[in-house]
Amino acid sequence: MKAIACELPAKRGLPLSRFSIEELRRTVLSEGIVTAIGASTLWRWLDADALRPWRHHAWIYPRDPDFAHKAGIVLDLYNGRWRGRRLGPNCYVICADEKTSIQARDRCHPTRPPQPGAAMRVEHEYARRGALACLAALDIFDGKVIGHMAEKTGIASFDTLVRLVMDQEPYASAERVFWVVDNGSSHRPTTFPNRLATMYPNAMAVHLPVHASWLNQIEIWFSILQRKVLTPNDFADLTALADRIGRFIEYYNEQAEPFHWSYTRLQLNDMIHRLRQAA
Repeated sequence: MKAIACELPAKRGLPLSRFSIEELRRTVLSEGIVTAIGASTLWRWLDADALRPWRHHAWIYPRDPDFAHKAGIVLDLYNGRWRGRRLGPNCYVICADEKTSIQARDRCHPTRPPQPGAAMRVEHEYARRGALACLAALDIFDGKVIGHMAEKTGIASFDTLVRLVMDQEPYASAERVFWVVDNGSSHRPTTFPNRLATMYPNAMAVHLPVHASWLNQIEIWFSILQRKVLTPNDFADLTALADRIGRFIEYYNEQAEPFHWSYTRLQLNDMIHRLRQAA
């Protein structure tokens, strides 16, 4: 029964994407593996081995042939190294990206705060009041964030973010400022490096491999923004939304600390090896 639970249902001709406990019970009964069994018993057996056949995890297979090389460069920067040498005290690493389509949802009834014995109540119905994008840059060494809101993403909006960072100290007079970005349209690897270097000769673009945004530390901050500010989404209009995010950036920076990044080149190489073995 545990072996069946670890199979895809389609292998047995079932029109299912995944098993539930009840469907597993029906399967083992129909195949005569047991003459009788209760769902609770089957659940206990699977639980003993931490099997959850009804759960799934989405993933993307790395398709960039230079995945390990490109990711390794970024991991070295996070470790304060560039081309085998330690970064100088006047070098900085910036992680940047856009969080798109942040909606302002005006709830039809006011949100009610938590009460004794009752959770916060958020009205299900809402009116859409538009959407904004948040463009943000994280200094990985001090943990502070610089950002702005825009009606839409694109080269102009991202260049505004670049200027917000690079026109202030310590970045304006830095020896080198490394910009870690993904392969989005506003900072493509074919155009952004030259554009950035033309704007600021002391800035250098470092691109992540395709489908590797999980290696961009700004995504950690975006997840904090989502949990602490945007969930539940309850804003009367775009002005209120932009104001809340702007004030949150100030609030966050008052207590900002760098993220404790622990993913290493060794773990990266191990992952690549396992994926090649499974291919």
